[in-house]
Amino acid sequence: MSDALSLIRIISKDFDLAEGLSEEQLRFAMIDAFGYLIDNDFSKLVQILYKADVDQYKLKELLENTNGASAAEIIADTYIARQKAKIETWKKYSS
Repeated sequence: MSDALSLIRIISKDFDLAEGLSEEQLRFAMIDAFGYLIDNDFSKLVQILYKADVDQYKLKELLENTNGASAAEIIADTYIARQKAKIETWKKYSS
């Protein structure tokens, strides 16, 4: 299974996504989704980030120190990076 497909499958556990998305399309979908959650369902946002094991201290630092990007972009990029790291770990220990 390709890394892109693995990534979409992992993220689809928390979000309704089509399987044929490119990584760029996935990023934009995540920015939209996290933007919605920031505005409308903050507790669900926290739950998703906790479940994905996103480092809260790293995320807080990024949110405080990154200029030129919205909070939704920063959260989406951090979330996607964490999911990619999980895939790499699984690949490393499954062979």
